[in-house]
Amino acid sequence: MCEPTDKDTSVSRRTIVRGLLLTAGATQVSALAGGSGPTGSTASSVIQSWPQVSREVAMKIMAKYGPPQEFTVSMLIWHNNGVWKRTIVNRDTIPHRFPVPHPDMLEQFVDYRVPLERYDDLAHYDGSVIVERTKGEISARCDKEEMNMLALNLAHDISTGRRTWQDARDFYAKTAMAFMGGEKAPYTQRLMFKAPKGTTADPDQPANM
Repeated sequence: MCEPTDKDTSVSRRTIVRGLLLTAGATQVSALAGGSGPTGSTASSVIQSWPQVSREVAMKIMAKYGPPQEFTVSMLIWHNNGVWKRTIVNRDTIPHRFPVPHPDMLEQFVDYRVPLERYDDLAHYDGSVIVERTKGEISARCDKEEMNMLALNLAHDISTGRRTWQDARDFYAKTAMAFMGGEKAPYTQRLMFKAPKGTTADPDQPANM
């Protein structure tokens, strides 16, 4: 019997590696480049084809939190980054005119249970504050992390009865304008409440049939 040559061994190793990569799948290959995503791509390469405004926000979030844990051709996703349960930067933007026209593409989530009687108030306050009752989450979507902080801090004030929705809108508008002028109010720098983790979901009750 012939002993395997170095060339045979090299070919065999390449075959094994190729098979392992195919078995592991595209997500594992991309994970080595920082997060799981489309085959042969990285988060940095994906955003190169994004509109400038979305690309700049994505680069800013990556500079602060590192590469995302997941990504697709149209979004980057971080889990448990800083105070956030989840952060998503979207390629596609949503026009938002409050307090001034701007694009929404940065959505950030925390665990939170909103009292049912406050849902209408939050809807009046800001359409880019989204409540998920079943999941027990609340999120804010804007183009700046600081504005998401502000939006959720005021949502908490409404939920706890500290402010009316109209007062919250007025405060948001004034604080946002001051922020654009260089002022960094506390409501834009950190969450002013402690977000509980894993205890906010509301699966509801079965219907009486």
